[in-house]
Order: sequence, then structure tokens, then C-alpha cells
Amino acid sequence: MDTPEEDSGRGDYLQNISIPSALISKSLGDGLKKALVGGEMVSVNLDWRESLPHPDDRVEYELWTNSNDECGPKCDSQIDFVRTFKGAAQILEKKGYTQFTPHYITWYCPEVFILSKQCKSQCINHGRYCAPDPEQDFSKGYDGRDVVIQNLRQVCLFKVANESGKPWLWWDYVTDFSIRCPMKDKKYTKECAEDVINTLGVDLKKVNSCIGDPEADEVNPMLKAEQDAQIGKKSRGDVTILPTLVINNRQYRGKLDKSAVLKAICAGFQETTEPSVCLNEDIQTNECLENNGGCWEDKVANISACKDTFRGRVCECPVVKGVKFVGDGYTHCKASGSGRCDINNGGCWKGSKDGRTFSACAEYQENGCKCPLGFKGDGVKTCEDVNECKEKIACQCRDCKCKNTWGSYECSCRGDLLYMTEHDTCISKKASAEISWSLLWLIFLGLAVAGVGGYAVYKYRIRSYMDSEIRAIMAQYMPLDSHGEAPTTRTHHADI
Repeated sequence: MDTPEEDSGRGDYLQNISIPSALISKSLGDGLKKALVGGEMVSVNLDWRESLPHPDDRVEYELWTNSNDECGPKCDSQIDFVRTFKGAAQILEKKGYTQFTPHYITWYCPEVFILSKQCKSQCINHGRYCAPDPEQDFSKGYDGRDVVIQNLRQVCLFKVANESGKPWLWWDYVTDFSIRCPMKDKKYTKECAEDVINTLGVDLKKVNSCIGDPEADEVNPMLKAEQDAQIGKKSRGDVTILPTLVINNRQYRGKLDKSAVLKAICAGFQETTEPSVCLNEDIQTNECLENNGGCWEDKVANISACKDTFRGRVCECPVVKGVKFVGDGYTHCKASGSGRCDINNGGCWKGSKDGRTFSACAEYQENGCKCPLGFKGDGVKTCEDVNECKEKIACQCRDCKCKNTWGSYECSCRGDLLYMTEHDTCISKKASAEISWSLLWLIFLGLAVAGVGGYAVYKYRIRSYMDSEIRAIMAQYMPLDSHGEAPTTRTHHADI
């Protein structure tokens, strides 16, 4: 089945054979045999969803292929696959969901045959890297060395595109090359390939530098790396068949078409991390559409804990408008944290009446619901008005009158009494007026006394100050009563 084109009589028949297969444990196989022997109906479903490892939110996959387009049905299927899968592959790659790497199988020529016509026509770099002749005829058409060089060109183009941050250009190049440069039209040439590269805007000089000299008797780093990669590592095994798809280091042996390969790649994601392309109805069933998957939901706010995944569904409290819901996801989910009251009122009670609105959700509360002041209840489904008048919570003075309102109350006094809220008491409006005038007169009298006293002090201090100044000035010109008389000087004359 690997090379049906080698037998022209059976080739058309073999390409239509489809034999799905899988390795199972002996115990499971014995169970199936026992069921069949017992006449039971046995139905086996091959499902990729759990057969591949899915460790994280990115899938690494490789495609081992060939640029040869004249190998019959196998080459045609490879070309058709690349064309149809290109869109999905580029979406996955551009958004970082996958890391794709193309690879090419090469063989080497035994040293004793290096100088033979067959090796020279099928190999480059002195027999180190070879490919079969496309037409299996060394005398006509393209040679195997042409295929090896084109394979190398595609490897180098991917390297240059990857270094420029656009690895997905490989899909464009391979698709365009198969259309513009087919072997059957004699356009499988270097010139045609370089035209395609220039059209895609890839640096041609870097590509040619990577290719090197095919005639040199030396190791080509790129093709040497490809040969080393063919050797199996850990659970992958050697790559010996073309085409081979490797997903998360596991060789894929399913049908090479878009839907089947996309299913296999999507099976490589950790659940809930798969991209939206994996949730397409063509490759999986949305279990959240039936009975909400058995998960919690708020039909009023249109919020659900059911999250569709490639392998089924999970019940996980959602994040809505930046607000995280917490709970088990199956029976309950509640909004938590800042902004929770903006989404369905945080799942709490809310009511409006007589132009007033009250809510049991408060931003200062991290979570939970609490009836506001003036109400009682669970805060979630009900909050009933508290009758403060009936329960003797307010308006307790002797002359007070209490009127209950929705969420509050109003206090007043009988007759012409005035209610004082601060002291929960009633006082007479008249007495209040008298007290007010008495207080006013008392304040006025106090101000008057203070003014007279201040004036008296002022007069006394000014008068005393002026008296002392006048006395000081007069003392400079005449004696005052408070000063003693000045002493008199006498002159005595002596008789001679």
C-alpha cells in the first residue's frame, strides 16, 4: 500500500482501499473476541481525541513530505492536502496555537556506487543526499538530484521565513510552486522557483546562501539536520514513509485530508485551550447546546458555566466583563470581586417601589448578598420591608407618631409639637420660640456688657498713658511738685 504506483495493474485499486487500524491491549482484544464468539454485536470507533498527548496550549507538528509531483496518487494526495489545509494551518500558526516544521526524507548513495550514473543523477554533495528518479527512468525527464535541490530550497525558504517571523509563508510557497512549476509542464526549475520566492517577498539571497553548492564534496548543514531528524526519538520512531505527519511527537497514521488531520491536531491541545477552529461543527459536537451540558446557567442574564471543548465539555464558572464567577460550575456560580453588582446585580435581590430602588448587592462586599437597612431576608431571592413602627424600632417618644414606608419610616408629632430627630423627642413650637428669644436677648446683653467693659478699660489705659507723657514733657522746663527745689550756690568774700 506504500507504493501502489509500482504495480500499474493494481495501483488504481489499491488507492481506493481504506483500512483504519489501531494498536490495542491484549486484554481488550480478548474481550472483543469473546464478545464476537458469543454472538454479540461489536462496534469499534477509532477516535483521535484521546490518542495523542495534549500537555499544553500549543501543538508541535511536522509534515514529512516531498517536492516531487510525478509519483502518482501519493504525490497528488500530498499536493491536494497542502492546498486544502493551508488556510487552517496558517490561522493556527499566526495566532501561536501551533508550531509547524516541514521535513524532507533523503537517502545516501553507498560509497562504492558514488561514481555511477545512477548516483550522479540522483544525488548531490558527492552522494551524500539522494532522491529517487521521478519517472523511474534515468534517460528522460527530471532527475532525483533535481528533487533533492528543490527539497533543500523548500527547507531553506522555511528557515528564512521563520527567522523573519513568518513561518506560514512555507504553505504559500509550496502551494504556488505546485501550481506554477509542475514537472509535467517542464517548469520544475530553479528560475520558476525563484520567481515564486520573489513574489512572496522572501529574501532570495538568504535562501540561496542557505542552499550552498550542490556540487561541493562536503556536508550540507540543512540536509544533514534532516537526515538526523529522520531517526526516531523516544516514542516517535523512525520516519520511513512519505508522507508522514508527526503530532506532539507521535506519528499520525490517519487519512491525509483536512478534516481528519485537523481533528488529530486539535486532539493535541490541553482541554479548554484549543482554538475556535477546533470547535467547528464539522469536526466536533457542541455538547453545551443540549440541556446546557448539565452545567449551571443564568437564563435571565444569559450566562453559562458550560464551556465547549474538542473532547466534550467542562462545567467551569465563567468570567464575564472582567468579573469572575466562583462556584462548582454545576449547581451554582456567583459573581465575585469588584464590578460584580454590574452583572445581574451580583445574583442578589433587587427591588423598586414608589420611585425608590434598593439592592442586596454592595460593592464593598467581596461576595454574598445582604439585605439593605430597612429590609430582612436571605438577600438572594427575597428582602422584605421591615415595619419599624410595628417593631418599635423608631419614634419611641410619648407624643411621637410613626409612619412605615418601603425600606424606611417617617416620624412626626401630635398637635403642634415639633419632632427633633437627633433626640427622638417632641417639643412645643411656642416654647421653642420663647427660648429662642430669651437666648437671643441673653446673647445681646452679654455683648453689650462686654462692649462697655472694653470701652472703660480702653479709656483708663489711654488717660493714664497721656498723663505720664505730659508730666515727662513739663519736667524738662519747670519743677513739679513731685520734684525737689534746685540747690542755691552762694559766694563768700574775704576782707583783706
